[in-house]
Amino acid sequence: MSAATHGAGKSKTLATWIAIIGGAFGLHRFYLHGARDIAGWLYPLPSLVGLYGVHRMQSLGQDDRLAWVLIPWLGLTLTAAMLSALVHALSADEKWNARYNLVGPASRSGWGTVIGAIVALMLGAGVLMATIAFSAQRFYEFQADASAASGR
Repeated sequence: MSAATHGAGKSKTLATWIAIIGGAFGLHRFYLHGARDIAGWLYPLPSLVGLYGVHRMQSLGQDDRLAWVLIPWLGLTLTAAMLSALVHALSADEKWNARYNLVGPASRSGWGTVIGAIVALMLGAGVLMATIAFSAQRFYEFQADASAASGR
């Protein structure tokens, strides 16, 4: 891809922090690739579906089974965004500049990028573990309800 496609002077630190803060809605993809990026437009829908699941659970309680299905979508999207932040933060400066800074000043890693990588790793791991635990708990509760209903 050419520098004209990406624009000039994309900061690795800024891309990392955009992925951490707004990655669930694909903002990091739009920063790097522009508004026509198809992959960037794949982030908002599962995030909104998951947020709707959180809203349903807050409104209807923990027994709402549709919320059980919807909430993990938010967790998976957040995990993917944190993984993107890690990939951005840990990419080599030379590789980053060859891809995103063919024209303009070169991007250099600094403490902002390092701290971003640490935050992304902590958030991503926490969200992934919470998503797995939530899904497993709801699955076993569903199995227990089905077993009790069948008289086993």
